[in-house]
Amino acid sequence: MASRMKAAIFVEPGRIVLDEKPIPEPGPLDAVIRVTTTTICGTDVHILKGEYPVAAGLTVGHEPVGVVWKLGSEVQGFREGDRVIAGAITPSGHSYACLCGCHSQDGAGTRHGFKAMGGWRFGNTIDGAQAEYLLVPDAMANLAPVPDGLTDEQVLMCPDILSTGLSGAESGGTRIGDTVAVFAQGPIGLCATAGARLMGATTIIAVDRVPERLAMARAMGADHTVDFSRVDPVAEIMRLTDGRGCDVAIEALGRQETFEAALRALRPGGTLSSLGVYSGDLTIPLGAFAAGLGDFRIVSTLCPGGKERMRRLMSVVASGRIDAKPLVTHRFKLDDIEAAYDLFSHQRDGVLKVAITP
Repeated sequence: MASRMKAAIFVEPGRIVLDEKPIPEPGPLDAVIRVTTTTICGTDVHILKGEYPVAAGLTVGHEPVGVVWKLGSEVQGFREGDRVIAGAITPSGHSYACLCGCHSQDGAGTRHGFKAMGGWRFGNTIDGAQAEYLLVPDAMANLAPVPDGLTDEQVLMCPDILSTGLSGAESGGTRIGDTVAVFAQGPIGLCATAGARLMGATTIIAVDRVPERLAMARAMGADHTVDFSRVDPVAEIMRLTDGRGCDVAIEALGRQETFEAALRALRPGGTLSSLGVYSGDLTIPLGAFAAGLGDFRIVSTLCPGGKERMRRLMSVVASGRIDAKPLVTHRFKLDDIEAAYDLFSHQRDGVLKVAITP
């Protein structure tokens, strides 16, 4: 039996390379899966660029679809050979944070049970999914069986992109009849657009400048698209809402200009739902914030994880309510992952998401 595997390893800022390392062995509550499909996330590009620090030698990636290869001695409810996914967020299931519903902020092992981003382990604090094999911690809390009839590519967005995008609409408190503006239509923004529709919004405004992404936003549920390279997006949103502004603005890029535009586009008492990964300090403009008296809510969300979240998302996909498969625009073998990073990080050839297979 093979003892080593191929993996995409962070070396230093600017370098993620394909190399070999030992196949992991599961602890009593863990599982090892053989990865059949994974992908690259914008957060991985932040890691590549040195904008988000991780340890040298770490395997990157956090979006696995695979088959159970080996189970820990205490794991129940799964068999070797089961098709499964695991969320990008892998909560322990037993910390104070988990037990109050804050799975992404899991602080298992800390005295008080909370740790900012503690639930994000794959490709952050432990080896990730861009490899032939992946150790899934706390398997009974995190492995979710893939329903018969769903392909790898149909569920590939569930571990992160679909979970994160939908959470933007959920955390924003989107209600039936709402007007929702989604700033940036990358994969997460597109899923936020789909999520706003799923939550009952009746006017959805998608903001971007790439024609292909704006067209995809229409397919995912946008009623209006705004090309910010041609018009002021805030002014256009105000025109479309007769000066009222939107009930919920979702920021899906992680930049000062989109955060500020989202705030300015809100009606008084509206909610800014922030999904972006920021690389620097944010400034809140006084006027847009109504001097702190506008009853605005600003909420941030890290991708929800755990097996129940994954089950629900796969149910959404199986029902046909959301079809995320069109987001996969390019396909690579793991051997070509460095070329995949080059394409994805430079956003060439209309890329949205890439599928990586063994």
